[in-house]
Parts: sequence; structure tokens; C-alpha cells
Amino acid sequence: MTADRRRLALLLGVVAAVVLLAVAAATMLGGAGRRVETGVVVSVQATGLSSVQGFSIRTADGRTVDFRVGTIENATAFPPGHLAEHRVSLIPVQVTYVEEGGARVAVRLEDAP
Repeated sequence: MTADRRRLALLLGVVAAVVLLAVAAATMLGGAGRRVETGVVVSVQATGLSSVQGFSIRTADGRTVDFRVGTIENATAFPPGHLAEHRVSLIPVQVTYVEEGGARVAVRLEDAP
């Protein structure tokens, strides 16, 4: 292999590594695939305040959207058990989620702006 071909192969390898790292970072830091819905909590599926499996919200346009609870990135600020309080108070929540296997999986919960 000539020196020029080695340089080209090295350059292509570096470019491929940078692209791979960018895709991984975008996925881990909330890039493509994350979506947001806002609405009033209408049901919570839980066996206790610390064990919420899922919940549903009703959006302003009347849709009911179901979520499973994944690893909540801000669980100390908004524990999933707090959804029950929002269900009673009718204060809207903002849900950031990803789709996994056809299901919406909540990854961040917040009071709606």
C-alpha cells in the first residue's frame, strides 16, 4: 500500500469514527427520536407512589396518549409518583418520550409551561 493510500484509509477511518460518535452522542443526549406531548393526566397505572408503570394524558386537541415509564432523567425533580397529584389537580404535564417497539416510553416529566 502506498503512502497516499494509507493516508486516505486513515482519513476515512477518522471520518467514520467522528460520524459514529456524533450519532451516539445525539442519541444519548436527546437528539432525533425524542418527542414531546403536553396534556392533563387522566390515568396512572401504579402499584405505589414509587412504582409507576404507565400513564395517559389528554392533549388540548382531545387525543389520549398512553406512555410507559422508562428511566426518567429528572426523577429527583419530578418523580413518576407525582403524576397522581397532577391527575387530581388537573395541572398539565409535559412528557418527553421516545418510541420503543411501538410504545411511547417517557424519559422526562415536567410541569407544563
